[in-house]
Amino acid sequence: MHSLTLPTPGFGTYRLKGDDAKLAVENALDVGYRHIDTAQAYENEAEVGDAISASKIPRGELFVTTKVWFDNLSADKFITSVQNSLTQLNTDYVDLLLIHWPSPDNKVPMEEYLHELKACKERGLTEHIGVSNFTQSQLDQALSILGKDHILTNQIEVHPHFQNKELVAYCQRNNIQVTAYMPLGVGKVMENDVLNDIASAHDTTPSAVTLAWLSHKKIVAIPSSTNVNHMRDNLTAKQMMLTAEEIEKIDAIEPQERIVDPDFAPDW
Repeated sequence: MHSLTLPTPGFGTYRLKGDDAKLAVENALDVGYRHIDTAQAYENEAEVGDAISASKIPRGELFVTTKVWFDNLSADKFITSVQNSLTQLNTDYVDLLLIHWPSPDNKVPMEEYLHELKACKERGLTEHIGVSNFTQSQLDQALSILGKDHILTNQIEVHPHFQNKELVAYCQRNNIQVTAYMPLGVGKVMENDVLNDIASAHDTTPSAVTLAWLSHKKIVAIPSSTNVNHMRDNLTAKQMMLTAEEIEKIDAIEPQERIVDPDFAPDW
């Protein structure tokens, strides 16, 4: 079993660039976030690194995640790209290194890039390893390559409008923590009547209700925000206790629609 539970909520930095990214991460650390999620593809690792350095928080108190982009999955590029990420982040290691997307059309065999991922852990470049956007069949393959209990998490799209129930259940059965990206459904939760009704009953926001629901499901969330008040709300949401009836109402939300589905995505 993994002894580590990912700190939740984490702070997501997708779409944050330049000074906006640096300021957002500085503010997130200031209000109490200790788990920061970035990626090579976000083109903000340097700003995230600057914010972490400026915070003066001891490195051991932070949990930093980055992800290897699919252009860098081949054995001749993988470790060099990770070392570049560490330079950008101004750290000797990350706490969690993920494969951002499975190699499109299996251009790089999974065995090759998972071997490189494991090598990064063995070399001390990362404490933990995991994947993102992997389907059940891809996880089956990954588990057969790496063995059980190596994959800490599968970071996938999960929010009330896309609950991804089968994949979540599969991960949890196989001792793989689920990390939900876009946990607020790019703002869609704010317009949902069910979530608004529950939020009113608790004198809070639909975002906080959503994060409390994810916490109840033992799903790690990495919401993104540039608004300090929203950051604070998101951080305290996991302490909210929803009733069984409220959980059931959220579980029943329709329609269920995936937001993230690029042309290089796996065959979901």
